Amino acid sequence: MLRARIDLHILITTGTVTSAKLLAERLPPRSFHQFVPVDRARWVQRFLDHWEPNMAVWIESEFWPNLIAQTTARNIPTVLANGRISRKSAANWRMLPGFISDIVGAFRLCLTQTEEEAERFRALGADPVKCVGNLKFSAAALPADEADLAALADQVGTRPHWLAASTHPGDEELVAEAHGILKEKFPGLLTIIVPRHPSRGQQVAKEVAAHGLQVSRRAIGEPISATDDIHIADTLGELGLFYRLSQIAFIGGSMAQHGGHNPLEAAQLDCAILHGPDMANFATVAQRLGEADARTVIQDVPTLAHAVAGLLDDEQRRRSVSDAAAKVAQSNAAVVDSVIEELKPFLDALPAGNSDARA
Repeated sequence: MLRARIDLHILITTGTVTSAKLLAERLPPRSFHQFVPVDRARWVQRFLDHWEPNMAVWIESEFWPNLIAQTTARNIPTVLANGRISRKSAANWRMLPGFISDIVGAFRLCLTQTEEEAERFRALGADPVKCVGNLKFSAAALPADEADLAALADQVGTRPHWLAASTHPGDEELVAEAHGILKEKFPGLLTIIVPRHPSRGQQVAKEVAAHGLQVSRRAIGEPISATDDIHIADTLGELGLFYRLSQIAFIGGSMAQHGGHNPLEAAQLDCAILHGPDMANFATVAQRLGEADARTVIQDVPTLAHAVAGLLDDEQRRRSVSDAAAKVAQSNAAVVDSVIEELKPFLDALPAGNSDARA
């Protein structure tokens, strides 16, 4: 959008400290971050009075009723990009037909990830709706510091190793138990855990150590030693570093309740992908990975240990799975171009001038 309009300035809102910290490092010029206002009418009004946006783009499923209603009331063009709604959520919303139709009907355009989701939005009252694909396919590979990567690779050496990424409570227990099974067959095995929330690093280390495993933590400057069983990578914004270091990645948050995390990030960085049965947040991506034989679904500790062992034992199989995942990740990389094409009429209608265009 910034390339399309050189006079455009973009305000990006999020609701978490973690995302704010990452955006502080990665925002392009002419864009800036603020926390989204709590969705109370008075605070939303002050927010809009202050920023006076000329256009508003919502991402995925963040439907804040007051913010949507007041933005629409000011005749500010609103678009939903990368729209996502599960079958369960759509069924729940249908219990409030007037309410949800007002919300989704406020968008002048809804761009969805899948045709199924497009149909759900239409049934709830959105119009017009178009399916253009999942924007996450267009994301650049996660960044990594080359010097840090070289240092970590030197610490790991030739040890067999694997990664558990974006883990939640319960995932670490699963991973620790799987490590205990695996190290009997793979002496010197190293398991790396990247908690979804780095602030949990100390607690994760305590839980893992309770299994009789030796643990180190990146957040407190501990290197990976030759005797470490588990290394906790409890730092912010370094997942790309550990995907590059590892060739096997279990995607956390996928066992129950959390809906999984983005497997494309691992696919872009040469990882063979494992995940649990709950990938509701990335259902289409997971389906395409499955159709390409580019992932393994695990159910419990034994199936996780078995899957990791198979990939550690068979480099040809690991390479085949990771290559297939990379092809899936590359197959829809142009989705962002389709989204921008749909947004072009809205961008063209923004006021001209060095300081007037705001989104």
